[in-house]
Amino acid sequence: MLEIGKLKLKSPLVLAPIAGYTDSPFRKLSSEFGAGFTMTELISSEGIVRGCEKTFSMLKFSEAERPLGIQIFGNNPYTLARAAEAVTGLNPDFIDVNMGCPARKVTGSGNGAALLKDPDLIYRIIKSVVAATPLNVSAKIRIGWDEDSLNYLDVLKALEEAGVSFIIVHGRTKSQQYGGNANWDIIKEIVEKSSVPVIGNGDINSYLAAFERLEFSKCAAVMIGRGAIGNPWIFSGYTPSVDELVSVIVRHLDLMIEEYGTYGINLMRKHLVRYIHGTKNAAKIRSSLVSAVTREEIVDILKNIEANV
Repeated sequence: MLEIGKLKLKSPLVLAPIAGYTDSPFRKLSSEFGAGFTMTELISSEGIVRGCEKTFSMLKFSEAERPLGIQIFGNNPYTLARAAEAVTGLNPDFIDVNMGCPARKVTGSGNGAALLKDPDLIYRIIKSVVAATPLNVSAKIRIGWDEDSLNYLDVLKALEEAGVSFIIVHGRTKSQQYGGNANWDIIKEIVEKSSVPVIGNGDINSYLAAFERLEFSKCAAVMIGRGAIGNPWIFSGYTPSVDELVSVIVRHLDLMIEEYGTYGINLMRKHLVRYIHGTKNAAKIRSSLVSAVTREEIVDILKNIEANV
């Protein structure tokens, strides 16, 4: 059993928070297939403190998703601390503060990766959050704002001194968004210089790649994001049969309907496209799936995948 902070993990492969994807159904599946821990989508600290109904709906989770971290974002130490207090009452396994989201709507208001510009503010935020909760507190960062401001060692120092339990590092700058390649040499350097566990993130698209990055960087764990969408088997390291592929898609669909009602069918479409990627006649199947409006239609279409693989 792997230990990171107070967490006990069954695997060093963990699920990244992905806006619009890592909801409760997706987290359940990822955990079932072996993810060491799961995380919520990034959630507004302001929304939590204000008691926003939509925000609190994103905080729901089940025991099947544990170990689970709730990721919050914001730039006000006091507000983030109050949000951490509220979240602690829900009894997640840890709280993560997002300091790496590159989306303009997040950074434009001084949140996410914009915090990388101000290590002193990072220190004050983590110090406040750590003081507000007995839970492990982590921070998810990038290596800098752009290639001209790779201040990851300053950020590391601020996080360590503030009392962070572990650090998650995406090996890209904010300006890279999700383009180019993640810099695992820098992640390795951070591991070597950090006094707390480091989880590496970026370009993990297979089970083999995950363990290659683990071996190279000596990270405590590696985090898988986009590589897990439509591919929960990435946490287990095997290729599913056609029957299992269909079975898991239907299970995911049923979890979505259970969580969201019939609207879950609409939300499932983006997952369906990823599940069938790489199958024979995928374009034709995809076209049929995205136009289907009932569970029965989707299941009938999926039954034809076997003949098209």
